[in-house]
Amino acid sequence: MRPVFFGENSKPSLQYEIDAWHPGWAPDLEIEAGRAWMGNEVYRDRIQALVMVELNYLFLAVPLGYRYKSGGRNTVSRDYANAVWVCDALYGHSRITMHYSLCVIGY
Repeated sequence: MRPVFFGENSKPSLQYEIDAWHPGWAPDLEIEAGRAWMGNEVYRDRIQALVMVELNYLFLAVPLGYRYKSGGRNTVSRDYANAVWVCDALYGHSRITMHYSLCVIGY
């Protein structure tokens, strides 16, 4: 759990559950599977990382492709390519400043 807000006696009043954390390096590791793109986890992880305290890096692991059936036929969602596309758009835009470094990992 990583804190976002602190309340009485400096106890976290809002926290987000993350997959891995290292106190010395201050990274957040998020490993996503089937919901990475179609379940909007890529967006959720990016927004939550913006508000977590003491976060310097976000490592976002998403599948290269997620296979599923739609209407009885096999389909592949290009999760990694879509995640990189969104991240490039956000980091490349002049109106948005990201306070953490990002690494997208395809598996």
